[in-house]
Amino acid sequence: MTQDRRSTVRSTPDRRRSEPGGPRRAPLVSVVIPTLNEELNLPHVFGALPAGLHEVVLVDGGSVDNTVAVARELRPDVVVVRQTRTGKGNALAVGFAACTGDAIVMIDADGSTDPQEISRFVEALISGAEFAKGSRFGKGGHSHDITPLRKAGNMGLNMFVNRLFGTKFTDLCYGYNAFWRRAVPVMDLPATDLPAPAGGGKLWGDGFEIETLINIRVAAGGMRVTEVSSIEHERIHGVSNLNTFKDGTRVLRTILSEFRRGRRLRKAIPVLTVPGSSWQGNVDKLLTAESRRAV
Repeated sequence: MTQDRRSTVRSTPDRRRSEPGGPRRAPLVSVVIPTLNEELNLPHVFGALPAGLHEVVLVDGGSVDNTVAVARELRPDVVVVRQTRTGKGNALAVGFAACTGDAIVMIDADGSTDPQEISRFVEALISGAEFAKGSRFGKGGHSHDITPLRKAGNMGLNMFVNRLFGTKFTDLCYGYNAFWRRAVPVMDLPATDLPAPAGGGKLWGDGFEIETLINIRVAAGGMRVTEVSSIEHERIHGVSNLNTFKDGTRVLRTILSEFRRGRRLRKAIPVLTVPGSSWQGNVDKLLTAESRRAV
């Protein structure tokens, strides 16, 4: 008999009970995987998924290859849903809405995130976290894919967010995360039934800024966040849709927008000094300048 070498989501009971007074049960785990022309990568990703998952939700963004057919061949029980707009943010929002499990894990379809780490993210939730944040730069983490420029940008954005929001993130822009499904309303993502903007643009939150938006809103919502070390691998096949400068700008603007959003509940605006930066000044001035720019 051939031994199944895949990892398994441990049946460690969560803190809830299936019925009042009943026995504790293991959480049902849903895995959300956004796809766009990933037929060559799916065999690697699906083959590494742990046993014992409640469901795998594949969110397709209009693939013109055999992505959906390959997914169904590899895993007949896969839940396939279609994006309602474009962008990774919309894909995740659609995927979260389709999940029926207790916990949701978000991974990528290109092989860069290791599905065998899922059990460690779930363990973090079981141990008391409400949001398990993957980190390539915490102890035990690493990236085989990030460029020096992207790493420097990520570090700068980390410091910016940590200073503004009082958080302790070490990897703001990494998309490998897990959380209890009840956390989805806290994220307040763009409604999936809204029409796409005219001219082919994206709604705010529909792009690669989604990870930053989720991380900030979860932290601002007072949820217990635990970082989980993770190893990022290079994409197996194909080319990433990430644009370092364009998407980095959207992330920066997301940070400022989220600060302005939370500021409505504050009585005063603090004076900001950005570590590693050559400028100091009132956040209000920067926000005012930023608000004049088109989304």
